[in-house]
Amino acid sequence: MIELIPAIDIIDGKCVRLSQGEYESKKVYNENPLEVAKEIEAHGLKRLHVVDLDGAASRHVVNYRTLDLLAGHTSLTIDFGGGIKTDEDLRIAFDHGAQMVTLGSVAVKEPELFDKWLGIHGNGRIILGADAKEGYIAVNGWKEDSRMELMPFLDRYIRKGVTQVLCTDISRDGMLQGPATELYREIIRTYPDLCLIASGGVSHIDDIRRLDEAGVPAVVFGKALYEGRITLDQLTSFNS
Repeated sequence: MIELIPAIDIIDGKCVRLSQGEYESKKVYNENPLEVAKEIEAHGLKRLHVVDLDGAASRHVVNYRTLDLLAGHTSLTIDFGGGIKTDEDLRIAFDHGAQMVTLGSVAVKEPELFDKWLGIHGNGRIILGADAKEGYIAVNGWKEDSRMELMPFLDRYIRKGVTQVLCTDISRDGMLQGPATELYREIIRTYPDLCLIASGGVSHIDDIRRLDEAGVPAVVFGKALYEGRITLDQLTSFNS
């Protein structure tokens, strides 16, 4: 059964969503992310994906107090990303309650640092973030194209010991037009033992069913939940 991972994206301590990573498209859904997290927990979900969008834009962790609040007042397993660029950023994330971190820009721009962190913390706590735009990796809050191709990028880190990859198709993120299922099928065919976390484009519960049928191990979603296209009750029954 596919693992369900709701997402909370944070700007100025508020729960927001963007479309295709464009900050100008910001829509605030709740000024209290803890309220959202507690409702998710109350419906029996276990995981939460938290993105510090201020951190992604600023290139250092910003919303650590919100992370601390979510971790301190729920039992959700939190993976955290956005703005983790230095040893200090990583320490802040773990010290404020992240059980795992998702790292994308560092893996592109400072592969030796990523390798060091993977060696220290292990593949259970380090998730490779692979944000793809037209087959290439994008970094720094999706503001920059790296010109690094997705599949060779994955191959490099899987060979280094990465076992978890969160892959977002940027063109679909926040657009509610369906996930990049064929891309995920290709990744799974190539790396059948990979814990692939699909992200971007989920618009209704049937999208999640199709990902499950395709053998995708986990899925992150947010906007469909906040827009009422998917309900927490549906997610509870899906996993029962």
